[in-house]
Amino acid sequence: MKIFLFLVSIFISLPVLSNGATDWQLGFQEPASPVMQSVFDLHNFVLIMMTAITVFVLFLLIYVSIRFRKKANPTPSKRTHNALLETLWTAIPVVILIFMAVPSFKLLYEQDVIPEADMTIKVIGHQWYWEYQYPEHDDLSFESYLIPEEELKEGEPRLLTVDNRLVLPVNKNIHVLVTAGDVLHSFAMPSLGVKKDAVPGRLNETWMRIDRPGIYRGQCSEICGTGHGYMPVVIEALSEEEFAAWVNEAKNEFAELNNRTIALSK
Repeated sequence: MKIFLFLVSIFISLPVLSNGATDWQLGFQEPASPVMQSVFDLHNFVLIMMTAITVFVLFLLIYVSIRFRKKANPTPSKRTHNALLETLWTAIPVVILIFMAVPSFKLLYEQDVIPEADMTIKVIGHQWYWEYQYPEHDDLSFESYLIPEEELKEGEPRLLTVDNRLVLPVNKNIHVLVTAGDVLHSFAMPSLGVKKDAVPGRLNETWMRIDRPGIYRGQCSEICGTGHGYMPVVIEALSEEEFAAWVNEAKNEFAELNNRTIALSK
């Protein structure tokens, strides 16, 4: 039975070997951070318990329907109370909830308490694009817009491709400050276990630690207006050396872009 339940949970929750969503996907994206791994493990644990409880209750219903049907039990018992059974069906669910609550509280603590950060980034939601700032890297900042479908290159996913990715190093504790410039938005990255509301006039915070290099895709998860479905989040995770090289290139690239913008505005 345990093997069966394990196989059921794996079938339903099996992460795809990808850093993004795929067609016909049933479970989570493959975890790429310690927090998301904890979310995935808790999900499987609760799913196994739910499956076991469902099978057990189904067995009881079938047993009672057959064992105590009128033909097999023409003279029904007049019993109305059973102290032992009443104690068991009250105590057992309490114990089950405790087993579920302990890892749940542990996960909440892991998500909420931010460890000592190696770097900080600021994410600002706008209608309808994202702005990223690197306050510890000479205030590097840039905006990230959706690439229209007609401009996509081969292999780039529709509605999940941007012109400027949020580039971050792997194996670093990254402190993320989230806010908005106009209406409510929500910065969400499923494979990293990150989802934090961006509220105008308020600075929310979360954290992430990316386990491996790659490109990770998410979207705004708050209905923020007509362009809500066109606010993808794309993170490119690089090694520490590659990230340092990117920072140097990005400073020059976006500085030149800002200068051209200022010149055109004049």
